[in-house]
Amino acid sequence: MAGTPIGDVQDAPPRLAAELAGADVVAAEDTRRLRRLAQALDVTPGGRIVSYFEGNESARTPELVEELLGGARVLLVTDAGMPSVSDPGYRLVAAAVEKGVRVTAVPGPSAVLTALALSGLPVDRFCFEGFLPRKAGERLTRLREAAAERRTLVYFEAPHRLDDTLAAMAEVFGADRRAAVCRELTKTYEEVRRGGLAELAAWAADGVRGEITVVVEGAPEKGPEEIGADELVRRVRVREEAGERRKEAIAAVAAEAGVPKREVFDAVVAAKHAG
Repeated sequence: MAGTPIGDVQDAPPRLAAELAGADVVAAEDTRRLRRLAQALDVTPGGRIVSYFEGNESARTPELVEELLGGARVLLVTDAGMPSVSDPGYRLVAAAVEKGVRVTAVPGPSAVLTALALSGLPVDRFCFEGFLPRKAGERLTRLREAAAERRTLVYFEAPHRLDDTLAAMAEVFGADRRAAVCRELTKTYEEVRRGGLAELAAWAADGVRGEITVVVEGAPEKGPEEIGADELVRRVRVREEAGERRKEAIAAVAAEAGVPKREVFDAVVAAKHAG
């Protein structure tokens, strides 16, 4: 497999042109984009070009494995970045490995690593979460699962869903949790917006275009005594809105915060009376 540019064609790894010329089969996510890339690199693919995308990945994988077992050199590329990272590739690699076929990679650009490097957030430990679910309830559930994650988080998101996603993140992670929205990386209109999640959500409400990577600071290392009643109540409400019953939400928040369930229960009751 080989990485391809995520924007600027000059970022193509030097070995990519040689691999395109020497492969017996090039499996491409979009064959038209692959031909345009080859033209930009001034190289003519030497072998057969076949499509390999989400819709035919399961069906085409056995065919490509048979090619490999027959001694063919198969090159896998996606539209941008490294195969398998929220793109086709995993199934082919897994199937080839299972058959004892040697698999190697031509390292190349990655939106994940580029965004991390530009974010200004800690990158010594991070986890990649890919795309969040489109449905609001499922999205809140996924975010809630990551609420206590101390590693820096990286997400991909569609531009038309960015404002809703950032607003949900602000609700679950906290309005002031630091984040960076990286747009059109390595392209002409590259932009990196940094700030608190609520601030970024307000900015995105006006509409954002381009390919988006969101980097979010991990949860702070707080002791139980540092988590106030208001924060405990907020966490319970987030869980309730996502469909949990209050009893289960209180128990989960207490375990997450390292405090007695009674403390969380009392905070919720007091907030109810105050409201």
